[in-house]
Amino acid sequence: MGKLDGKVAFITGAGRGQGRSHAVRFAREGADIIATDTTAGVSSVPYPLAVAEDLAETARLVEATGRRIIARDADVRDYAATASVVTEGVEAFGRLDIVVANAGISNPAPTLEMSEDVWQDMIDVNLTGTWKSLKASVPHVIAGGRGGAIVITSSLAAMYANGNQAHYSASKAGQVMLMKVLAKELAPQNIRVNTVHPTTVATGMILNEATYRLFRPDVENPGYDDFEVAARTLNRLPVAALEPEDITETVLHLVADSGKFITGTTQLLDAGGSL
Repeated sequence: MGKLDGKVAFITGAGRGQGRSHAVRFAREGADIIATDTTAGVSSVPYPLAVAEDLAETARLVEATGRRIIARDADVRDYAATASVVTEGVEAFGRLDIVVANAGISNPAPTLEMSEDVWQDMIDVNLTGTWKSLKASVPHVIAGGRGGAIVITSSLAAMYANGNQAHYSASKAGQVMLMKVLAKELAPQNIRVNTVHPTTVATGMILNEATYRLFRPDVENPGYDDFEVAARTLNRLPVAALEPEDITETVLHLVADSGKFITGTTQLLDAGGSL
């Protein structure tokens, strides 16, 4: 018996990283998966985004568990495309119970020096894209009449300020109040809504030159080892970065029956970073 037997989950940003980890673990726990990621570029992002092969690999890993998956290329900035994939998945699997709005980007930049495009891309993907993902999917959860669970991937940056992250922190902090309002609106339908707030996680969003430079401006050409030295000073527990599977454990708890009375909360997974 799995913790999510018979359930269907919609996950954005599922091509790799945390999204892939959630999809595969949910499948192992008995859920069928509706997954999106996009090959559409974001010109202001300084690291490689997911490619078609990434989402195909997520689909392969889910199918290897014996569960079903519909995996499609859809940009969270495109409401119509996202809604189309969700509708396709609900028609195929017959229901929707769980939504994980996970897609996001990062691009460190000084607050008063960043371009308008850098700011706008961040808000469009991380905040507006989250809202569009919820607007496209949550009505299907409501229509099921069985209750459900929504988790939004926010960040420690929503609660703890660091330089060069004003746009990122603003988008992630905005997700918190979006979550709280939605949690209040959906409580009568027994639909729970929460955010998770990781510290640094070892994914492509973090393991790239731009982030290394953010963490180690004192080094001319910083690499991972340089980043790790600085990252360890941010966390109080002796770890530089969490693994995607570490985040999945908390997300699973929130969407499963173990979290049936948790709603409207901000769940920190920060290795003590907020201290």
